[in-house]
Formats: sequence, C-alpha cells, structure tokens
Amino acid sequence: MRISTKGRYSLEALLYMALLPEGTYASTRSIAENTGMSDGYLEQLFIPLRKAGIVRGVRGSQGGYFPGKAVDKITVGEVLRTVESSMEPVDCVHSKICPMQKACLSRHTWSELYTEINKCIDTISLQDLVDAYKAVDKDEYSI
Repeated sequence: MRISTKGRYSLEALLYMALLPEGTYASTRSIAENTGMSDGYLEQLFIPLRKAGIVRGVRGSQGGYFPGKAVDKITVGEVLRTVESSMEPVDCVHSKICPMQKACLSRHTWSELYTEINKCIDTISLQDLVDAYKAVDKDEYSI
C-alpha cells in the first residue's frame, strides 16, 4: 500500500488549516503558497473532501476553506479513504474473483495487514497531527 500525493497533500492542507486561528478561512492560494503545493491540485483534492464534509468552503473575496467538523473528529483514515482509491495493500484482499483464493498462502497476511492499517489510521485524528506538529516545534515530539 502506498499513499499517493492525494493523501499526503490532503493531510498537509488539512493540517495547515487546523493550525490557523479558529474561524480563519484559508484560500487554496494561501495553502499553496505556504505548503508548496499546486493551487489547482488543491482545488481538485477539495472536491471529494467537501463532498465528504471533511472541509467546508465560504465563497467570496474573503472566503476560503476550513475543516468541516471539529479537528478531533476528523481521522487520518477518513481523509485517506476519501481521496485514495484504496487502502488495501494488494488488490485481492476483498476480491471474491481471485482465482488463487483457496490456495493463496499469503492472503490471510494481507487481510490482517489491511485490518491493522485501518485500525491505526482510524485512531489518529487531525488534532493528533496538530499536537504532534506543535510538539516538534517545541522539540518534545516522540512516537
């Protein structure tokens, strides 16, 4: 399983917005300028994130984007599953059409890995990322 730029940039943009003072909107241009991402790419990423309620937008010259709900309620798993095509380590984890299904020696391993990955990413909230970022800034970060 590989996290694409969609997943990485979505989390980075959400972290950027979460670090802003509460009630502050961030334009895609300001996010792009401060993170090094493409403004147009961010617009494309925000389409599924808006549909999922992870980000919300305000139109107008003073508008922009902000987290769609409390940052402690947005999980890394929710974000990644919204923008990534799949979180499965291999295509056959949940496929019923695999010709090797009965004889596959490693399918159980892939299925367990998939379960553990989901447990992990579903326990990490955007607030956890904010706290980790602030701790790194104070040289107190540890995993």
